[in-house]
Amino acid sequence: MIEIDGVGPVLFERSKRAKRISISVKPLKGVRVAVPYRLSFKKAAQFAQIKADWIKIHLEKMKQYERQGYFNSNPADGIDREEAKTLLTMRLKQLAKNNGFSYNRVFIRNQKTRWGSCSSKNNISLNMKLVKLPDELIDYVILHELVHTRKKDHSKAFWAEMDKFVGNGKKMASKLKRHS
Repeated sequence: MIEIDGVGPVLFERSKRAKRISISVKPLKGVRVAVPYRLSFKKAAQFAQIKADWIKIHLEKMKQYERQGYFNSNPADGIDREEAKTLLTMRLKQLAKNNGFSYNRVFIRNQKTRWGSCSSKNNISLNMKLVKLPDELIDYVILHELVHTRKKDHSKAFWAEMDKFVGNGKKMASKLKRHS
C-alpha cells in the first residue's frame, strides 16, 4: 500500500497476467494498480501519480454510487440459478445443433464482468444474469461463445463468422454493452 498525493492509499500488486500498468477503482476495495513483473513499483507509483486526476474522478463516482445504495444489492437477485441453468443450457444446445457447432461442457456462473467465455477445451461458461436480457442478446452471447469453439480470438475472421449467424455482430456487441 502506497500513499498517493491527493488520492490516498493505493494497493500495488504484481500480476503475471498484466502486460501493462492497469489502474482500477472498485467499491469496498478502493484503488488497485496491477504491475507487470518487468516494471518496478517505483515506475508504477509514478504512473499512478500522473493519473491522480483520473483516479480522483473515479473515486468520486464510486462514492456517489455508494451513497445511492448502488452496491448494496446483489445483481443476481431474483434469478434462480437452476432455472437459469435449464433455460440457458437448453438454448445453447438448440443453437449449437441448428448451426452445426459442438462444445464440450457448459457452466452457468454468477460472474461480475463477463457474459460468457469459451475455454481452449471448448467448455462454455455463461453468466446466469443473461436470463434478464432480451432474447436476441442471449442468442448473441451464446453464438459468440459457440463461434469461439472455431475461432479462439476476435480477429476479422471471427467477426466474419459471427456475422453469418447474427447479421452485424459488432452492432450487437454495442447493444450488449448498454446492458453491462
